[in-house]
Amino acid sequence: MTSRTKELMYALAFAVLGAALVAAQTPAKCSLTVKVRGLHNPDGNLKLTLRSDPDTVVRRRVAEIDFKTMTATTVFETLAPGTYGVAVLHDQNNNGKLDFDDMGMPLEGYGHSNNPRKREGPPRFDETKLTLTEPATSIEIQLIY
Repeated sequence: MTSRTKELMYALAFAVLGAALVAAQTPAKCSLTVKVRGLHNPDGNLKLTLRSDPDTVVRRRVAEIDFKTMTATTVFETLAPGTYGVAVLHDQNNNGKLDFDDMGMPLEGYGHSNNPRKREGPPRFDETKLTLTEPATSIEIQLIY
């Protein structure tokens, strides 16, 4: 066996070992716990949307509002490791959409993962994305009214 062949075999062995270590460190499935804070009232329901990119909805959830703490918590389970973003709507009148006043200002609470600052229009997906690499991840979203 030539020295060049040995070098290539060692390089291949290290590459395979490195890939196996990365695979061993990356969980097969992840969970994401989302706690929503700052609800102004217990009316209606709290709708959460999990996306894997700006146009792809992975899951939707309706979370129960805790009347005592004015918070809500939900868990998205069995998620593949990857990038996600969460949007939240406090749908106070249960009409399934975010309502606006005549000036275009939201009348109901809303929020996103990473809690981007309030501004005109929704945040970009890049501002809300998070990467799941651990078996369990928890985030908090503060509602904006």
